[in-house]
Amino acid sequence: MTLQWFDWVGFVGVALIVIAYFLVQAGRLRGDGKANQVLNALGALALMVSLVFGTFNFPAFVLEAVWLAVSLYGMIWGARRRRGTRMFR
Repeated sequence: MTLQWFDWVGFVGVALIVIAYFLVQAGRLRGDGKANQVLNALGALALMVSLVFGTFNFPAFVLEAVWLAVSLYGMIWGARRRRGTRMFR
């Protein structure tokens, strides 16, 4: 089996998500922290790239799209919280 560039991008995405999860479980990152959200967003994006250029799997793509959306929501919510503004007015 020969791995293509998009396979390596997918492996990096998996690694980022697993590292983020491990660091939260180990108490090294906050679940609602910026670093965790960025790691998850980049991981989901990398996996989506891998799915688009490799063998497409629609359910996995939807999962990663939702994962990315939740991570982006967390980043926006956290940024607004740090600035002292409310998310919904």
